[in-house]
Amino acid sequence: MTADSIADRIAAVRAQIAAAAERSGRDASAVTLVAVTKTHPPRLIAAALAAGVHDIGESRVQEAEEKAPYLEDQRSTTRWHLIGHLQRNKARRALALFDMIHSVDSLRLAETLNRLVDEESSVGQRRLPILLQVNVSGEYSKEGFDLRGGVQSSSWADFVATAQSITRLPFLDVQGLMTIAPFSDDIAGVVRPCFRMLRAVRDQLVQQVPTAQWQHLSMGMSGDFTVAIEEGATLVRVGSAIFGAR
Repeated sequence: MTADSIADRIAAVRAQIAAAAERSGRDASAVTLVAVTKTHPPRLIAAALAAGVHDIGESRVQEAEEKAPYLEDQRSTTRWHLIGHLQRNKARRALALFDMIHSVDSLRLAETLNRLVDEESSVGQRRLPILLQVNVSGEYSKEGFDLRGGVQSSSWADFVATAQSITRLPFLDVQGLMTIAPFSDDIAGVVRPCFRMLRAVRDQLVQQVPTAQWQHLSMGMSGDFTVAIEEGATLVRVGSAIFGAR
C-alpha cells in the first residue's frame, strides 16, 4: 500500500460519508472519520495523516504505545481514540495516549478512569471525553453494557442508573455512546436496526440523564458506515476501506 493509494482510499471514503449524510439530511461535517489503524504500521498511519485524517483509532493500549513514538511529530494535530476493550489495570497507560475512550463498559472502569485523571491532572485542567459502549444486539462476543433490544431491554432501568452515576464523576466528560453491529449481510434486517436502537437509547438518555449532552454516536465500520451515518452516527470507525485487509 502506497501513500497515494491511501490518499485515494480516504477520498473515496469521504465521498461515501458525504453521500450518506446528504441522504439523511445531514451535513457531512457532523461526521468524524476515525481511521482504524489496528495492526497497520506507522508509515501507513503517517500517510493517512498526511492525507488529511486527524483521528485514528486503536484497539489495544500496547499497540498504540509501540506506534506513538513514530508519530510524535503529528501529535498536536492528531486525536487518538481507544476503540477496544480497556482493562482497568491498563487505564493509567491509556490516559497517557488517548484523547477519547469509546469503550467504557462498567461503572468500575469509569470510577478508575475518574480517579486516575484526578491524579494525573492539575485541578480544573482536564476532563476525559468518554463514550459508553452498549451491546444492543445481545451477542455474547460483544463487550459493552448489556442492552439487548435497546430501550425495551429488561436492563434499561439499571443502565440508566449507572449512566447517571457515571455522568456525575467530575473528571469524565460523557459525550455519547458506542456500539458494534453484528457482522451480517442482512443490512436491513440486522445491521440497520442495531444502529437505530442505539440512536433510540441516546434519545432516551437525553431526556432521562440530562447531566450529559450525549452528542456522539460511535457506530459503523468499513462494511456498514454509510448505513450508520443514515441512522445518526457522528463517529465512524473505518479500517480496511482505508488500509486494506489486515
